[in-house]
Amino acid sequence: MAAIEMFPDEVVEIVSPRPALRLVPSPVQTPRQFRTGTPVAQRLQARERMMQRRRRTIAVAAVSLAFLGLGLQGLAGGTTPTGLSASMEGVSNLTPGMVYVVQSGDTLASIAAQVNPLNEHQAFKALASELRSTSIIPGEHILIP
Repeated sequence: MAAIEMFPDEVVEIVSPRPALRLVPSPVQTPRQFRTGTPVAQRLQARERMMQRRRRTIAVAAVSLAFLGLGLQGLAGGTTPTGLSASMEGVSNLTPGMVYVVQSGDTLASIAAQVNPLNEHQAFKALASELRSTSIIPGEHILIP
């Protein structure tokens, strides 16, 4: 590599009014090797340990959520097909397994309201799937699901 060096005090025959420049060879420098920081192998091992910790944390969180979900279902005491919880079954007039005889003026919605006053829609769907129809006839016997 070459460098430019100026010698303003040197007496040179000046042909032009500009200062004289001449090329001077520079000493050859060997490239420096930067060896700062941790080696690549150690960084890769640290990254693998971090990934293992993340996987374990995710697995523990998934298992915890599964147990929490099961626990919340257990608190409800389970539900009947009509959507009424086992602890609330005494509130309804009709309980699962009962046979209800349809009276004149009854509709499937009114029977569903008697089965599950809290969630009539779910009870309606359960009754409709049990009967395979939404129409009922007075005198018909319905098994409450």
